[in-house]
Amino acid sequence: MSFILRIAETTGQRIEAIALRCQLRIEPAKRRYTPAEAERLNDLFGDTARWATTLKPMQLATVSTMVPGFTGSIETDLPVSFSYDLLIGTTRYFTGLEGGEIPLVLLFSGTVFSSVDGRRQVEQVPWSKEAHYRLPLATWREAIEVHFPDSGWIKLSRHALAELLAFKSARALPTWDAAIEELLAAAGEEPS
Repeated sequence: MSFILRIAETTGQRIEAIALRCQLRIEPAKRRYTPAEAERLNDLFGDTARWATTLKPMQLATVSTMVPGFTGSIETDLPVSFSYDLLIGTTRYFTGLEGGEIPLVLLFSGTVFSSVDGRRQVEQVPWSKEAHYRLPLATWREAIEVHFPDSGWIKLSRHALAELLAFKSARALPTWDAAIEELLAAAGEEPS
């Protein structure tokens, strides 16, 4: 997924390039949750009675990009990779939501290369530079669906995978989905 950043230099100084770094964080305390979402997010944040202390920002990604030279302002892409690994807290957070938006904060740092009176100048992007964005959950879901169509990803130990393979083979089940569904049925759970 790419975020489009608009960067402005308001003094009229020519920017030769920016080596930009961006830390993206989810700010879970800046949205409301349905009871069903709260139940699905229990493994991340605990009981809702504790959320005043447990809904802390979550690191989503740290990315870097080179911004080409400009005068005035420029729009540039900030590519961000998302995972569908359900061991990662941010992925579990996204999958636990029903809809709405994900509150993000983008924290910027990096190096600005500019020209002043024909001389090269190098300075740091101030740590105070940040932007807030509310990512529609539907956008994240569309991106995941492109890369993981109608599927998910879970990590299993070799032992658990061997046991599941033995179960699947012993019953001549054609797919992993069929094996999981049969296990759920045996446990009295209805596959959805």
